Amino acid sequence: MRAATAQVLSAPGWDEAPAGKGLNLGFDDEVDRARAQEYALLARLLLHPPDRELLGLLAAIEGDGTQLGRAHSALAAVARESDLDEIERDHFRLFIGVGRSELLPYASYYLTGFINERPLARLRGDLRRLGIERAQGNTEPEDHGALLCEVMAGFALHAYGTADAKAQSAFFETHLKPWLGRLFLDLERSADCEFYRQLGRLGRVFIEIETEAFALPA
Repeated sequence: MRAATAQVLSAPGWDEAPAGKGLNLGFDDEVDRARAQEYALLARLLLHPPDRELLGLLAAIEGDGTQLGRAHSALAAVARESDLDEIERDHFRLFIGVGRSELLPYASYYLTGFINERPLARLRGDLRRLGIERAQGNTEPEDHGALLCEVMAGFALHAYGTADAKAQSAFFETHLKPWLGRLFLDLERSADCEFYRQLGRLGRVFIEIETEAFALPA
């Protein structure tokens, strides 16, 4: 798959722990760069509708015959045909809303039915232990799906000091696996706009792949 996703992450929600930059923690660099790109793309599109430049990058992606590649191809196809104004309206309805958005992309909500609950407190404790801080100016709670995807992109890029593969797996198992696939499935089912249906499909497939990969013996 030829992907243009490396360029898409803007206005990140986290400040990296600088001691982690450049460390080789035993990951497969090519695989993990691709994983980081996937997580970065999902984070970017959950937080903001694409601009014209990003939509063009998405339209240029050529997927292969794998399940993930086919999901990328489907997103690329709708990106080539989509209207930016329609995408912006759908993003507002789905994630911002008047009074309340159609989807609430927070771990606390999916796991307890309420926002700002115990899953958020547990996440904040784990982030402190990893030395990960929320970027200044970011107002979303840390358990927003986009911000968790950004954390996983950081793991894939070896950004968090002494955090190793075991820490990455534990973070995914605790903070993403129990609910993030459900968010993407809800997005796939509820979006009026084909662009967000295909984004939901891509996210769902990717989280399924990650779940299977982390379940493999070390």
